[in-house]
Amino acid sequence: MLDLKYLRKNQEVAAQKLADRGVQDGVLADLLAADQKRRDVIAKVEELKAKRNEASDKIAFAKRQKEDASAAIQEMQAVAKEIKDLDQELEGLDQTVKDQAAHLPNIAEDDVPVGPDEEANVEIRTWEPADYQGRPLVKTEAPAWLKPHYEIGEDLGILDFERGAKVSGARFLYYVGDGARLERALYNFMLDQHRAEGYTEMITPIVVNDSAMFGTGQYPKFQDDAYRVEGLNQTYIPTAEVSLTNYYSGETIPAEDLPISITALSPSFRKEAGAAGRDTRGLIRLHQFNKVEMVKFAKPDQSDQELETMTNNAENILQKLGLPYHVITLSTGDMGFSAAKTHDLEVWLPAQGMYREISSVSNTRDFQARRMHITYRNEDGKLELVHTLNGSGLAVGRTVAAILENYQNEDGTVTVPEVLRPYLGGQETLQATPHH
Repeated sequence: MLDLKYLRKNQEVAAQKLADRGVQDGVLADLLAADQKRRDVIAKVEELKAKRNEASDKIAFAKRQKEDASAAIQEMQAVAKEIKDLDQELEGLDQTVKDQAAHLPNIAEDDVPVGPDEEANVEIRTWEPADYQGRPLVKTEAPAWLKPHYEIGEDLGILDFERGAKVSGARFLYYVGDGARLERALYNFMLDQHRAEGYTEMITPIVVNDSAMFGTGQYPKFQDDAYRVEGLNQTYIPTAEVSLTNYYSGETIPAEDLPISITALSPSFRKEAGAAGRDTRGLIRLHQFNKVEMVKFAKPDQSDQELETMTNNAENILQKLGLPYHVITLSTGDMGFSAAKTHDLEVWLPAQGMYREISSVSNTRDFQARRMHITYRNEDGKLELVHTLNGSGLAVGRTVAAILENYQNEDGTVTVPEVLRPYLGGQETLQATPHH
């Protein structure tokens, strides 16, 4: 949620910043008009309450003097009715302002590239393993035997999309045998890395209430993309960002504890309502997938540095796995709703001949904390909103896809990245196993 005081004081700048984020002309003006009306009503109510107190004093005085107080009583009743009517109006205006403000995205930081979509994203750096050219796959010219990850997985008998669709529907699958072991090895490796980097590991609820979804910015705007629990105000999480960030909702964190870093593996559920026809095959766009999430709570003067640290934490995983990737800064039109700045890590998928998102690391500044009421006491002892950050470290299924494609061999086997071998009992290759 944006700060209304900031919007009032900086209307022109804010209108431009929101236009950069795709907010239509006039939306901010409508919000501020409703807000002004609300403030006018509050002032009027205060005025009437003073009048009511005055009338109340008159009645008490008249009664003490044994005089007729009927005129003063009548006046007080009229004022009381007016206050009641205005209170009702105020309730409606409060709701209007809250609803309109809830639909406004975060304002982008000044160094975020301005543009309507992904075309305006800016590449910051690329990374390739030193031995990349010695591998069978190169970015320039893919060999004829190269296969996409879903074909590799099906040929090896480790990914079963057909039975996933039979039991659950499209975009669900079974990981079988070495497929399941590879996924498990990956998320254990990721969690171990983050723990070594100072993150506290958690296992979070995967069902959250509506206020938690509102807190991180998924609701009300993205309700159609969520898996709701029928008959209850609950949702299956689209990412552990929701349950992790809400851990401190409504709380004041001791300043000396900041920054706080937490991480969790969780299943994530997304209807992918806006992605019809995209990535219909494979592990890139599923309705249920595992993700290791990183979340940080920081003081305002720490959050820019924490964004870079968290980006490096996600990069560390890809580098240890030996997967080529690049880091990009997302444009104002491509960023998530709650983000003020986002770095995406995109991993190289040779069968597609392109980079695909595998992690999104965002600083939301105080946008989420305002919705969740997460504060700390600053040096002057005043309550101030914390800054929250989140990032994938990484999306596990997409990492499986990247390993299968980048480590595939001409004979159809897949080499296991060295860092994962201890998690697989020393196994060095994935080979065809019979279907069950």
